[in-house]
Amino acid sequence: MAIAAMMFLVMSCGGGNQGPSREDFAAKAAKEYYDSLIGGGYGYFTDGFNGTDSLPHHYREQLVVNAKQYLLTQKKAHQGVKEVRILNAKTDSMTNITNVFLMLCFGDSVNEEIVVPMVEVNGVWKMK
Repeated sequence: MAIAAMMFLVMSCGGGNQGPSREDFAAKAAKEYYDSLIGGGYGYFTDGFNGTDSLPHHYREQLVVNAKQYLLTQKKAHQGVKEVRILNAKTDSMTNITNVFLMLCFGDSVNEEIVVPMVEVNGVWKMK
């Protein structure tokens, strides 16, 4: 009986650690894009969307301006976004899209949960 208990402990403590999951990688990428946005990296945030590399330059620039305007609006309404937290991530096995749940924490203590659909493209996680 003691041997069975020891085997159970050995198996449960160290046997199944396989490293970060696809959800972990997707969540980290989504947070990185939003951290970049609140840090003023509007271009990096915009380029984090799948397909932006094939957009005409002027359209991409409009998206960068939209990202900047979003932050200005949040600054006026909620004293800006102060922090981004990862809440969870789940992969839809039918679409292979990983939905990342982030919490945007604003300066006036308002929090907003958002869902960021993520897709892996050539080994790089992109927002959908």
